Amino acid sequence: MGRGFDVLSAVADVVADGRPATVSEIATMLGRERSQVSRSLTALDKQGFITRGAGRGYTLAWSWYATAQELTAHRMHQHGLAVLDDLATTVGEAAFLGVLQGSTTLTVLESLPPTTRMIGSWIGRSYPAYCSDAGRATLWDASDDEVRAVFSSTTFRTQGPNTPTSVDDLLERLRADRERGYCIVDQEAEPGLYSVAAPVWDFRQEVVAAVQVVGAYDDLVGRSAECGDACARAAAALSELLGAR
Repeated sequence: MGRGFDVLSAVADVVADGRPATVSEIATMLGRERSQVSRSLTALDKQGFITRGAGRGYTLAWSWYATAQELTAHRMHQHGLAVLDDLATTVGEAAFLGVLQGSTTLTVLESLPPTTRMIGSWIGRSYPAYCSDAGRATLWDASDDEVRAVFSSTTFRTQGPNTPTSVDDLLERLRADRERGYCIVDQEAEPGLYSVAAPVWDFRQEVVAAVQVVGAYDDLVGRSAECGDACARAAAALSELLGAR
């Protein structure tokens, strides 16, 4: 059983690089005979843990990805609130977790410290992604073409004094965010609202959510670096819990 798990783990490591694993490659990685590795791979294939392609390379069976995605969603909710609570306590401002849904973002978790001036819950509240801190953070790993595809049917309507006017404008801001290490959204979604955000990665090394700190412009504009760095650390902590490397 131990040898089988070692082989399965090796296949997973190779597949993470976007290519199938071969018998020779796994044997070299584990320092074992090809015949021994071949028998393990055949047994794992018969059990449905891996699949063999036409080119004789092995990949993980789809059931692993489905199970991993379910576990990721569970852990994001299970551990996300604790991460947000720590962040909200550290910066003394409201902290949220948002996900991308089409061309909008949806708040799924929140932590509101006693000092916040926000009223009511934001859970279930959506914003146009083009003017949302979570929108830019969840598009962190997207190419320019992918971003354009997300907003291909979107009209960039003014929501605040600094709302992006076009997808090109949005891409310029996203590039600045990446260089900085976190997003800054200054009164783009509504007047007087200021926020920072950072991307959350999962085991596939893909962005699945965004950690946000949101507050009044007057309260946060002078604390951008402090809150942004704290937000990035919180996002990294949650990413690690989701299996990101």
